[in-house]
Amino acid sequence: MTTDTIPAPIRTPKPKWLRVKLPTGKKYTELRGLVDKYDLHTICTSGSCPNMGECWSEGTATFMILGNVCTRSCGFCGVKTGRPDTLDWDEPEKVARSIKLMKIKHAVVTSVDRDDLKDMGSILWAETVKAIRRMNPETTLETLIPDFQGNERNIDRIIAVNPEVVSHNMETVKRLTREVRIQAKYERSLEVLNYLKKNGIKRTKSGIMLGLGEEEDEVIQSLKDLRSVNVDIVTIGQYLQPSKKHLPVKDFITPEQFEKYETIGLELGFRHVESSALVRSSYKAQKHLT
Repeated sequence: MTTDTIPAPIRTPKPKWLRVKLPTGKKYTELRGLVDKYDLHTICTSGSCPNMGECWSEGTATFMILGNVCTRSCGFCGVKTGRPDTLDWDEPEKVARSIKLMKIKHAVVTSVDRDDLKDMGSILWAETVKAIRRMNPETTLETLIPDFQGNERNIDRIIAVNPEVVSHNMETVKRLTREVRIQAKYERSLEVLNYLKKNGIKRTKSGIMLGLGEEEDEVIQSLKDLRSVNVDIVTIGQYLQPSKKHLPVKDFITPEQFEKYETIGLELGFRHVESSALVRSSYKAQKHLT
């Protein structure tokens, strides 16, 4: 009797342009010490962002609110999915205090989706912006919001507190949306971005991940769609698989291709285009105020 062993699947090694430099510098060291001392929570640290050192040295950091359990189960995202805890109404003050302790010049705030709540978390969102403004009047803000299921009343709460930049990510091209963002809709995301712009938000922003099997013409069409609703800023980066349970990487996009998309984006009229393998939603966020 013989037994055959099944060979392990061959994993495509990451290309050299995806190698990350270890964060260094005086400002990074200071912020790292504060985060550890006061148990501050940032997406930069919990998400092991490759740009943490660069962003922190420029006085930018990203915070997540509404807990750390999401009601959606997107195929690309490493955030835990399930039944979230009850809201922590002290969270706005905690985030504002963290920003003050870290002396953050430009804060990016994001959140999980809270489809379990009647207001989908929009009230706590607004309270967080207000608390940051009270405690850090010199700090500028970007809010990276969910779609709130397209509910205008909830979106209006974000508009009312008027962050300097409001961002909502498309994440992928239209054809792949159902697979990548299971409970989201491509057209609904465009409608959210359009509504924000039409109702007084000065800077709108979105992001796309590449390497999920999209074609070049689909990426270009997504950029055109974003410009059709007057989005000002777009970020384009490489998708990396958070775990074996998540969608696999289909392609590693070359630096040359990222440069091509940047050129196309600028030609289409975007105010800023950040396009390279390690770009994430909040990369160089402070620059997007101009």
